Amino acid sequence: MRTTPMLEQYWALKREVPDALLLYRLGDFYEMFFEDAETAAPLLASS
Repeated sequence: MRTTPMLEQYWALKREVPDALLLYRLGDFYEMFFEDAETAAPLLASS
């Protein structure tokens, strides 16, 4: 599977701290991807 340079950087950071929820800055916004987004969604929806 080919990935973008952004996702390569994301996966490298996740390997360093696999238990952390990683917020990735894209321009003016922060994004979460994959399992991090699924884990955070219920927590953010309840606030």
